[in-house]
Amino acid sequence: MELRTTFSVEPSQDKISYNDRVMFIGSCFASAIGSQLERGHIPVMINPAGTVYNPVSVCNTLETITNKKEFDLDDLHFHDGSWLSFYHYTDFSSDNPATLLEKINRRSKEGFDFLKSTRFLFVTLGTARVFKWKKTGLIVSNCHKIPSVQFDPKLLTVDEIVTLWTEQLDKLQLLFPQLHVVFTISPVRHWKDGAHCNQVSKSILFLAVEELLKHKIAPQYFPAYELVMDDLRDYRFYADDMLHTSDSAINYIWEVFAGCYLTSNTINTWNEVVKITKAYNHRFNTDSDLKIKDFAGRILKKISKIEVKVPTIDLSREKKYFLKMRKG
Repeated sequence: MELRTTFSVEPSQDKISYNDRVMFIGSCFASAIGSQLERGHIPVMINPAGTVYNPVSVCNTLETITNKKEFDLDDLHFHDGSWLSFYHYTDFSSDNPATLLEKINRRSKEGFDFLKSTRFLFVTLGTARVFKWKKTGLIVSNCHKIPSVQFDPKLLTVDEIVTLWTEQLDKLQLLFPQLHVVFTISPVRHWKDGAHCNQVSKSILFLAVEELLKHKIAPQYFPAYELVMDDLRDYRFYADDMLHTSDSAINYIWEVFAGCYLTSNTINTWNEVVKITKAYNHRFNTDSDLKIKDFAGRILKKISKIEVKVPTIDLSREKKYFLKMRKG
């Protein structure tokens, strides 16, 4: 008896290899899947402006990067002892504005340099609800725990999202003709909006993405939302807050994602690299120098094989660690 409504995901004709750069922008779900590539040392950049949830803020992130915007003090806001940016997530805040501006501008430059040679851009949208800062009308990426009375909430329309992102896709095609854009809808529920409003918000995102898939650059769609809601469909695949996906759900979606977008050689290499990164993070409960040195030697042999197989891979951190371990 089948107790799940499973469905197949058609493999993408465009595949990711270790020679490709991949950027993830969007909700925390983008970070979760992007981190899986990162574990296997596939060249990846995740949320250069921090986690962003709505279509406008994701678009703003790309705009500031591609326009090479230089942030200055006028772009920051001071609240409760900290300087912050409404274009960025909460980890972009500091009691020192110069330090914050250096971090923002450095990360933005890194984002542009990375995007220039990126083959895949995965955009994960989480909500169609946005908040406008009353003082300027700016749709913020994060409210930074500033009192809600300073913001006006708004639910984006399908047309607003499609218009905004059609222009963005046109620009991306002009600047980066090699870029493959893939949309996903985050399965994480925005419960502060309430059950009904969350569903309305997600529905708007689905309708907007459906229209954007008709764009001339032929964006793709990966069904992350459907894998959780229609395949797994059980609270045991959620974290303790019952809103975010659990590690087992992330691992399941990763397996589907890998089967869709990674070449078989890339998957095999990824598995081998993950074993090395696990070994790097392993802490021994033995005092035997012989065992430790033997273990380090075996890992170094694995690293050497991978470096021959994939010359572009960077395992210098792990190699240095195990060489030191072997010397004792």
